[in-house]
Amino acid sequence: MEHGTQKVFSPPKHIFSAATIIINEHGDILLIRGPRRGWEMPGGQVEEGESLKEAAIRETKEETGIDIEVLKFCGIFQNVEASICNTLFLAKPVGGTLTTSPESLEVGYYPIEQALEMVTFMNFKQRIEYSLDESTHPFYIEF
Repeated sequence: MEHGTQKVFSPPKHIFSAATIIINEHGDILLIRGPRRGWEMPGGQVEEGESLKEAAIRETKEETGIDIEVLKFCGIFQNVEASICNTLFLAKPVGGTLTTSPESLEVGYYPIEQALEMVTFMNFKQRIEYSLDESTHPFYIEF
């Protein structure tokens, strides 16, 4: 951006989010039903001074009541037009109790096939499928 002959620095405005695909000991996936997007994996925006992994752990706890251990980074979905980078992690539950929140009207574990039918918002089903397929890691997908 220019004012006369002087250039003014304008910092980039990107949003980073971290979502987690949590698989329990029975092979079921943890989903939340949010008030706006329906069924999805827990996650949310990364706060200042927070790592992607820390955000995934915090958002999961806030939205589900579950404590997790992050097993691996899976990849990134980038919404180029909206300047949003959605990062995805694979995790397992290690404690806590399933609890709803204002961001999660329902929470529960579901068989993967059933869960994939329940998730209908945008490309969230594809995000889960890519995260579950370790042969695609790490992935980077622009849309």
